[in-house]
Amino acid sequence: MTVRRASWHATTINTSLIVKWYKTLMQLVDSHCHLNFPDFAEDLDAVIGRAREAGVGVMQTICTKMHEFEAIHAIAAQYEDVYCSVGVHPHEAGQAPMVTTEELLDKTRREKVIGIGETGLDYYYEHSPRQEQRESFRRHIAASRESGLPLIVHTRDADADTIAILREEMKQGAFPALIHCFSAGPELAHACIDLGLYISLSGILTFKKAEILRRTVSALPLERLLVETDAPYLAPLPYRGKRNEPAYTAQTNAVLAELKGIGEEECARATSANFFRLFTKAKRPAVWE
Repeated sequence: MTVRRASWHATTINTSLIVKWYKTLMQLVDSHCHLNFPDFAEDLDAVIGRAREAGVGVMQTICTKMHEFEAIHAIAAQYEDVYCSVGVHPHEAGQAPMVTTEELLDKTRREKVIGIGETGLDYYYEHSPRQEQRESFRRHIAASRESGLPLIVHTRDADADTIAILREEMKQGAFPALIHCFSAGPELAHACIDLGLYISLSGILTFKKAEILRRTVSALPLERLLVETDAPYLAPLPYRGKRNEPAYTAQTNAVLAELKGIGEEECARATSANFFRLFTKAKRPAVWE
């Protein structure tokens, strides 16, 4: 898939001005990536640079294990346009001792920590017992409710329990949240929209066999949608099978724009506005003002 870009006369415009102009134009946010993973150990500076050149002005690198939090936070502290979350992936929920709500809240006091998670339920791999996953999920929800930071939810083959827990917990007190890397059907999507949640879309949206997902997304309100890479996983077309990276947020944005019948720049601005509406601790880049 080719990302359309506005044309210009390269012979009359300085290259650095082109890059700055394109960054300003696209206003993309990669709401979910994993920059601490070994895949990026050798060339993280270059990865961040390519993201900026592609118009990705903000990235959120996600915590999946508490013992990796300090390394994740260090990356966010190193780069002005990178933020991070704190949390335990459902795959790790069975590890003892289980993370406490207080431990999560302690980390949220840092300036660059803007989200809680990723947490949730994964009944596909079941690397952790379901009961431990559900308990960890609720502890993260409590941290989100108390801190006001958005809950970042991973759910796979667990739609019914995810919906049930979210509904039950919302009755105990509202909290901001999104479903990340959404790949389910309309039932989960509309249940989450009804609860006030946001939905984040990854490179899966570009896959040839994702027609049901595209139909589901086309019916969802744009004001509740974000885009992400989940890098280094799930590279979008035409990069499928290769290492994913934040610069490829543009490919998912292009498909979403097509589904919504709007231009890529308009779509980028809309999903980025949604990101800042949800992740209120993140700062909008000055060049976007």
